[in-house]
Amino acid sequence: MDNAGPFKNYLGKFVQLADNEFNEYVMPVIKIRKFAKNELLTKAGDVENYFNFIIKGLIRKYYQKGKHEINTQISTEGYIIHSQESFHMRSPSEYSIVTIEPSTVVSISYEDLESVFDKSKKMEHLGRLVITHTMMLKDRWQTQLLKMTPRERFLNFVTRNPELMQRVPQKLLASYLNIKPETFSRFKHLLKGHVQTMT
Repeated sequence: MDNAGPFKNYLGKFVQLADNEFNEYVMPVIKIRKFAKNELLTKAGDVENYFNFIIKGLIRKYYQKGKHEINTQISTEGYIIHSQESFHMRSPSEYSIVTIEPSTVVSISYEDLESVFDKSKKMEHLGRLVITHTMMLKDRWQTQLLKMTPRERFLNFVTRNPELMQRVPQKLLASYLNIKPETFSRFKHLLKGHVQTMT
């Protein structure tokens, strides 16, 4: 239960689950999976079988464009990461998901999640709320990429995620923020004092 505690707290943000409900519906289907640094959770071309909640670590999602890896998600503790379309549509994933740090996740398979939804209307409602939330976060990020200048994106990210500036390699952050590496370096140098003030 200790490992699953953060996941129970996360679900509680959407629907309050009594301990007996969590133990009856969620505990039997969760898997605690541990991955080393730079280990794949999902490989492009495979069908995504797991919905993952990060308990510990740092994980990214990317697609390949020529020789470059384009990062579309970098998530840490307390966040969901999976190849959404592949998971829900049971189609080959366009994305790979790989750890940046050694990571531990709570995972639920597609089949197990469907079985939980079949057993409980409350759990089905909860699942819909979580899925809607993850879609909203994705849309919000895509809007920022379209509307913000590179400098605005950089400032917004540093303000909201100062610790990730230390944990995530610069080239991965530059790709995620859709900023050229040399531009990212210039922003980082210019804002060094600003970042230290915030942290």
